[in-house]
Parts: sequence; structure tokens; C-alpha cells
Amino acid sequence: MIKAIHTQVKGRARYKVDQLYGSPLLQKYLERSLGNHPEITYVCANSFTSNILVIFTNKYSYHTIGLLIEETLKNYHPKSSLNNAELVINHAQEQKSDHWHLMTAEQVIDTLNSAQISGLSSESALGNLTKYGQNILTAIPTHSPGKILIDQFKSLPVALLVAAAGIAMITGGIIDAAVIMGVVGLNAFIGYTTESQSAKIIQSLQNQEQILTWVIRDSQQMEIPTEKLVIGDILLLKSGSYIPADARLIEADNLIVDESPLTGESIPITKTITPVFGENIPLADRSNMVYQGTFVTGGQGLAVVVATGRFTEMGKIQQLVNQATATDTPLEKQLDQVGNQLVLLGMGICSFVFGLGVLRGYGLLTMMQSSISLAVAAVPEGLPTIATTTLALGIREMRKNNVLVRSLKAVEALGSVQTICLDKTGTITENQMLVVEIRTTTQQITIAEESLNPYSNDELLKLIHISVLCNQSEVTQQDNGEYGVTGSPTENALIYLAIRAGVDVIELRQKYELLETNLRSENRNVMSTIHRLDNDHKLIAVKGNPEEMINLCQWWMKNGQVVPLTPEDRRGMEMENHRLAAKALRVLGVAYGYVDHDHCDNYENNLIWLGLVGMTDPIRMGVKQLIGDFHQAGIETVMITGDQSSTAYAIAQELELSPDSQLEILDASHLESLTLEELTAVSDQVKVFARISPSSKLQIVQALQAGGKVVAMTGDGINDAPALKAAQVGVAMGQGGTDVAREVADIVLEDDRLETMIIAVSRGRTIYNNIRKSVHFLLSTNLSEIMVMTTATAAGLGEPLSAIQLLWLNLISDIFPGLSLAMEAPEPDVLSQPPRNPHEPIIKNSDLGRIVFESTTISVSTLAAYIYAILRYGMGTRASTVACMTLTTAQLLHTISCRSENHSIFSREQLPNNNYLNAAITGSFIIQLLALAMPPLRKLLRITPISFVDGAVTVGAALLPFLVNESTKVMDQIPKLN
Repeated sequence: MIKAIHTQVKGRARYKVDQLYGSPLLQKYLERSLGNHPEITYVCANSFTSNILVIFTNKYSYHTIGLLIEETLKNYHPKSSLNNAELVINHAQEQKSDHWHLMTAEQVIDTLNSAQISGLSSESALGNLTKYGQNILTAIPTHSPGKILIDQFKSLPVALLVAAAGIAMITGGIIDAAVIMGVVGLNAFIGYTTESQSAKIIQSLQNQEQILTWVIRDSQQMEIPTEKLVIGDILLLKSGSYIPADARLIEADNLIVDESPLTGESIPITKTITPVFGENIPLADRSNMVYQGTFVTGGQGLAVVVATGRFTEMGKIQQLVNQATATDTPLEKQLDQVGNQLVLLGMGICSFVFGLGVLRGYGLLTMMQSSISLAVAAVPEGLPTIATTTLALGIREMRKNNVLVRSLKAVEALGSVQTICLDKTGTITENQMLVVEIRTTTQQITIAEESLNPYSNDELLKLIHISVLCNQSEVTQQDNGEYGVTGSPTENALIYLAIRAGVDVIELRQKYELLETNLRSENRNVMSTIHRLDNDHKLIAVKGNPEEMINLCQWWMKNGQVVPLTPEDRRGMEMENHRLAAKALRVLGVAYGYVDHDHCDNYENNLIWLGLVGMTDPIRMGVKQLIGDFHQAGIETVMITGDQSSTAYAIAQELELSPDSQLEILDASHLESLTLEELTAVSDQVKVFARISPSSKLQIVQALQAGGKVVAMTGDGINDAPALKAAQVGVAMGQGGTDVAREVADIVLEDDRLETMIIAVSRGRTIYNNIRKSVHFLLSTNLSEIMVMTTATAAGLGEPLSAIQLLWLNLISDIFPGLSLAMEAPEPDVLSQPPRNPHEPIIKNSDLGRIVFESTTISVSTLAAYIYAILRYGMGTRASTVACMTLTTAQLLHTISCRSENHSIFSREQLPNNNYLNAAITGSFIIQLLALAMPPLRKLLRITPISFVDGAVTVGAALLPFLVNESTKVMDQIPKLN
């Protein structure tokens, strides 16, 4: 039943629809179906209140709308309506994102039911907000706490422990089963805690600051939260403002937008309201559109919002990132494989020992219990959590140095990075330009600390004036006389030069009124401005790429006189340009001209040359040392810059970018003509890519990877996201970078300091090495347990350790000592070693040989102590206690031996102190001694106090394999030293 609730507002009515209650599907169907009628401007249905609000034109009455709702309800089919509605809405969304630039501004405003002067009404804005949602990007999906917990039980070692607990319960070992499940629960708790901590650390980086946006609503200018922005809102665009949504321009007054974060085009774009024509027009060529994530650098304008949130171009990029499925990294797969192989080996040995015992006449129950013991010995309880725990602890340590590691993949790759691609501007340099040299037609001026007097030279004064006029930096003067300059680093440097020379910049600009600005474009590296000179003439001020500027000039000012340019003069200018560029300076040519008010065509082809301005972007302090550190670590450095080749070469020489002094440069003009195969062939030698646009970074990264390199890539813009994701290690800036770049990247430098990268490499190598150490420790200790149990059973020596003793042993000597190895500090030579081979397994063949040797020494020593106890006391609790104490002590001492593959306790160069390891070993020893001293624990573990002689045998038997294993490290180093 439909009941109309008449309102006094013309063109608006509310209806009560009983069928709507509790049916979200019907709610969507009504909204989308009614919204397709051109005379209905807004529909909002609510399945909780059963109400529908409809706003319509004067053509319909509220009674007609009621009949239309009834007709719509008759056509409702729950099984098919949603799909059909989805097709309609998807088609509409595609129109929104792709075709607004082809329409006139008036058509866009009418289509969105907005108005240029009054904007949306509050009701319409609320309706659009309800219909399309808030203007926020889709959140990066994260694992729920429940999934993280369930994942802790998805491994073969855990499954085997659960099976062992079940068998123990069947055979009457209730306590054994409870202890086994307790260990499983403890491991799950550790894994859950560390993974949850990692997720919280990553999420904490997201920017939660609320941004406000100026819009026109209800005929008033107001500031609203950006997330409340809706389709149809009229945006107020001003210089310096952030564009919060995709919008179609309806007014543009010298509006200039920096779209480099989205398109990769580093030159700001001049915007118009004129429709563009053609198919498949790229974003960079849609001159009448502005997009979320870009910035207004000059002028002002109005724009109507056409897409918000996930429907914006930035939102589409983020959705593509979200759709990428995460797979296990090679290291995770290797750890799973190692754990599974050890479990399968243990099961095979269990079956062998069980069969052997039955053949020797042991009872089935006895052999079942022995098999449970072997199964427990074979399972490395700490292995499932080693990777996640080590990563979480590593993340915490790196976070202290403002380095955020987002994934285990990054840890793996950091240990094997062979090439790092570095942006020049803002990364290698400070992005703060400074004029250091000027070359007029008659003078070569080096800007020093002393004052600069331009009034003694006509060419110099004219050059400074033109540099101020052909300039977009905003200049203000405070009451105390200090100037405030806002603009690009290059143009700011020219303003500061004039201020330093004593020029009144503000008065000069007022004297020559700005009439028109023509900015640089992709195919035109020249900027010009037109100023009012008098009633009949205009002044043309021009600056830009010297090579292009020279071709535009027909005259030059020399000794105050304007004289024609000869070919010889042009060659001299070109030589001066190359001389300045070779000094690592950014060089601009400056020229001017005059035109009549009635003759403004081709005004840039008859200019008067003034001279060259050389600027420097100072190299960041410590970057040269950083480059040397990268080279010492075996990492090649590649610089990517938009500068001309001569400037890039000089900077690379100063940085000693190539350690062998063989510096190869590839210019963008040659890059475009190369195929991927050709670029791959030459990229191995190229250290500098010059005049490169940001969009070419992906091509460079792919070429380096195709050549077999493990590549790290730095970036901060949305356009960098593909290259960041393609690189094995994507590095984004935490402060200056965009959200999309940070979310795609594997590493985030929170302080934007490049020097932090060497810390990241050091810690990355250390984290990977620490995982290797922990795995090495677990495998060698668990293998020693298998050897002890198998050998004793096969030799008829009984059961040295029961299942509960093995669980206790692994709990005491495996988990916490193994985790303490994850806290090892970087070894002294970690940055003197070459990057590891990314294809090598975490446990190499040489490692397997050493693991077997170490396990054998521990097993032999433990069995010797066990045999001593058997000979003295016979098989029973005392002998088992001696074996348990010996094996526990030997494994705890073996933790020290696993701290380094090369450094031993006998080495001159001592390893950094590890307080966590000291506490783990000391604490484990104390707990083991408490087990001997406390009757309840003794009863649970089935052990007994031992005599002083037994204690001495235990300590001696445990110390011997430690000394043997440490001595072999010294022996292994002798050939390397020779």
C-alpha cells in the first residue's frame, strides 16, 4: 500500500510504501528505476522507515509520482531486478568518469541538476551523499582478527602436534595431551599477537587529518569536510588549493594546475572551459577537467564535481591496487616447505622406529608412546611464528629509525637489492634553487656573499627585471620589511635574486601590469608573459630552455644597444650554456620584446636576448657519503632526472655515482626510440637517465629487472605507483608522498630522508639473516632430538626423553631463545657484504651440512651422558634426567653459536651485545633448575634431582659440542684470510 505524505514544498513529496520495510533489495530497485525518469531529479528510499522521498520537476504532480511508484512496484522481480539495476548504474558510472570533458559546461551543470551561481541545495547534497556515499577512497583491505587467529593453525607442524595430542589422549596420556595443546595454544598466541601488532603499525601511518573544501551551496560560499563533497557541488578553486574530487571546469581565470601526482606531467597545465573533441583522450589532454589529488598553482576558477570517492581517477587506481591478490613470498614458501619436510621426515622416522620396536618385542603401547615422543621431537614448534615474529620485531626496530616495512617481501628483497633508482630533485638535492652565476652579453657574474649592484650594467638590470615579470611566484611584504615568496623553487630563486639586488619587486610588478601568461608545455620549454607598457605598446618577458630561447631571438642587447644576432653570436651563447650546465647548474635563457596593441601575433619570434642565469639545487648533506655506502654494500645507484644531460653528468660526477668512473648517460630522446630488449641491453651500463618524465620510470624499472637486477625504486606521487609496485622494493615518502604511493610501496620513509635507506638496507639484511639464524637454530636442535631418540631406540637403550620432557625441552630451549635471535643487531660487516642471491634458498646445501654436523655433536655428547647415567644408575628416571639436562643445556649454549655464521667467541671482532638473548638463555636455565627443585614440576616432567658429579658430567657434555662448533668457524675463516 502506498500513502502519499503531502508536503508544502512544490516539486517534492514523501510516500509510505509498506512493501519496502526490511527489503534493501527493493530499496535499491526503486531508487534506480525511478531515478531513470528524466523529470525525477532525486529519489531516496529507506527500508527501515518504509518512506520514499522524491524530488521532481513541475511537469509532474505528487499524485502522478505515486502512480509511477505503483507501476514500478508491479514490475519488481526480486531475482532479476538487482542485476538489471546494476547494469544501469554501472553504465551511468562509466559515463561520469569518461565523457564529461566532451560536454559543454552548461550541459554538465544541467545533467547534474546543479547551478553555477547557487550550487546544490542542502537537500540535494544530502540526497547525493546518501546515494553515492562519502568522498573517501576505498580502504586497503586488512585481515580480520579472526582470520589472523585461524591462520595460526593452518600448518602441517601444528596438525601433527594436534594428532600427537589425540593419540596421547587415546593411550591414556591426558597430561601429555594437555601439555601438547598448551604448546600449540602458546604458539598461536605469539603468532596472533605479532601479526596483529604488524597490522596496527601499518595502519597507524594513514593520514587521519580532516581536510576542508570551499563550495557553493544554497547560493552561499561555505567550507565543508572533504568527505561530505558530492556530485553536483560547485568547487571554488584558488591558487595553492588541493583538488578533492574529479570536476568539470565551468570558469577558469588563468587557472594553472599541477597534475604531476596523477599524470606524471611535471609542467603545470593551463586549464580552459572549452570542450575537447576526439576519442580516448588521455587525462593529461583533458584541459577542461581537474582531478582529485592535484593542486592549483595559479589563477582561480569554478568547477562542478562529477566524480567522488572510488569513482575518481585516483579511486580507480586504488581499486586496482586492492584487487591485486597477495601471495606467499618465496621466504614464506621456503619456511613452510622446511617445516613440512621436517614433519614428513619425523613421521618417516616414527614409522621406522615403531616398526623396529615391534619387531624387537616392545609392546604396542610402549612404542606408540615412543612414536609420540619422536613426533614431538620432529616438530619445530617455533617455526610457524619465526617469520612473522621476526618481521614484527624488525618493524619495531626500523620504526625507531623512521622506516616502515609493510611486508615480508620487502625484507627478503632488501637483503638482495642490487640497484636503487633515485630521483634527483627533492631526493638527491634539496629542491631549493639558488642563483649562483649570471652571463650577460658583456659580463660573467658569480653571485657571492657580497651585495649585487645591477644599476651599473643595463643588461644585468634588464635581465633581473624580466626575470621578476616572467614569474608566477607570489610576493608579499610584511610590516617589518621582510618579503614572503611563494612559488616554485626555480622562480622563487629569481625573486630572491632581485630582492638581494635591491629591486622593489612589488612596485615593479605594479608598474608593468600583467595582461597574459603563457606557460611551458610538453613541447615548449619556454614561458612568456605580456605586460602593459603604455597605451600603444606591450612588453613581452620570456624565459626558458636556452637552446629554444636562442632560436627565438633575432637581436641581443650589448653595451646598452640592441644589435642583430649573428650565427657566430649564437654559437657563443650555446657554448656558454654548455659551460654552465657542465658545472651542474640549471640554466635559463632570458629575453624580452615589444609589440603594438594591434599586432600581437608571433610576438615570440622577434625577441631580444639578455643572457643566461645559472642556478644550483644544492645536494643534500650526506648524500655523497650515502652513495659511497651503497657502493660498499654492493648496490648500484642510478639517478633519474629531468635535467639536460650535461647538468646531470656534472651532478653524477660530483656524487661519484659510478665507482669505476665509467659514467654512462641515456637521454630521454634516445629512450623513446629503444625497444625493451634494447633498453635492457644498455641499462646495465647506464648510471644516469636524463630529461626523463616521471611516467618513464616504470619503463626503466622493467628494463633493469629484465636484465636480472633486483631493483629498489623511490617515489612519492600517484603516477609513481606502477613503478613502485613493479620494483621488488618500492620506497615511498611518508610526509611528502601521496596516500596511494604509500599504500603501494613496500617501504615508507616517514621522515622523507634518503639517508634512511641505508639503515633500511642494513636492517633488511639483518632481519633476513636473523630469520636464517632462527631457522638454523630450530632445525639443528630439533634434528639433535630426533638423532638422540632414534639412536637410543634403535640401539635398545630405552627412551632417553618422554614426550612431555621433549615438549618441555622445546618450550624452554626453542621458542624464546629462537625469538631472541630475531633481535640480533646488525653484524659489523653486514654492509660490506654483497647483496645475497635472491634465488638461493633460505637453507643452502652448505647450511644443511653444517646443521647435520652441529646436531651430531650435540646428539653424541647427549647420548654419551645418557650412557654414563645408564651405566651408573641403569635405565630409569635418573638416566632420563641426565639426558634431559644435558640436551637442554647444549641447546641453550647452541643459541650463542647460532648468532653468526662467521664470527665465533674466539674472533677478535666481537658481535654486538644482545640483551634479549642473554635474558632468554639465563631465564631458561633458571626455569630448568626450578623444574629440578620444585616437586610438582619434577613429578610432571618425571625427573629427579641429580648429584654434583652428574651435574659436572651434564655441563661438560653440553659445553663440548659448543666449543667444537665454535672452533670450526675459526677453521673455516682461515682459507678466506689466506
